[in-house]
Amino acid sequence: MGILGLDVGGSWVKGAVVDTETGDLLSERVRIPTPTPPTPERIAGVVREVVAELDYTGPVGCSFPTVVVNGTALTAGNIDPAWRGTHVAELFGESTGLDFVVHNDADLAGLAEMTIGAGRDLDGTVMMITIGTGLGSGVFFNGALIPNIEAGRMPGPDGEPIEFYAGDRARKDADLSWSDWGDRFNYFLQRTHRVFAPAHFIIGGGASKKLHKFGDKIDVDASIHVAHFLNNAGIVGAAIAARDGGIETR
Repeated sequence: MGILGLDVGGSWVKGAVVDTETGDLLSERVRIPTPTPPTPERIAGVVREVVAELDYTGPVGCSFPTVVVNGTALTAGNIDPAWRGTHVAELFGESTGLDFVVHNDADLAGLAEMTIGAGRDLDGTVMMITIGTGLGSGVFFNGALIPNIEAGRMPGPDGEPIEFYAGDRARKDADLSWSDWGDRFNYFLQRTHRVFAPAHFIIGGGASKKLHKFGDKIDVDASIHVAHFLNNAGIVGAAIAARDGGIETR
């Protein structure tokens, strides 16, 4: 069944129609830069552009870079503060005329991987880590999602959210080599492992395809897996969530 999955991030808004049984993309992947400032009205306009470009009608799943409960953004993360308290599903529905299911981005990336990707045979505590503008995290225990866990908001060495130190934007802003940035990412994983003690990490997001450039820096007592769907995991998970009518978040 082909369902549109959208992935709203701090840098890009991406979307494609997905075969929810296999995770294959049934359309081109449309990618439009996240507008500046990334206000609700501006991003809703970009979402409308993606839907129109794909000429899609039907239910839509959307992965979104904030804590999301019952379709409402409770935090702002790496987007505009105006998103706090915004009912994202209703806003995008009004903008496109379609029905939306909206959840946290790393939760949906993890859903894709745990359902039909790298995590489908993993038991115990599994953490999906998405490396993008910031650092997303989705936590699963024996396959069940524990929603809206944002490990990237833990304090880093300077007291600011650790994703400001170890996310991909931080790598680019500081012009770090993959190896030097790998030390920062390993620091994040070690802190995360100390708090959550997962048996497995699944690494996704835009930097996951570069794991060979920094993987030797990772030193944690957990198995490391590259996301099967790489940077498309959020799109795939969003489509699966829409197929299933959403997931329980509170």
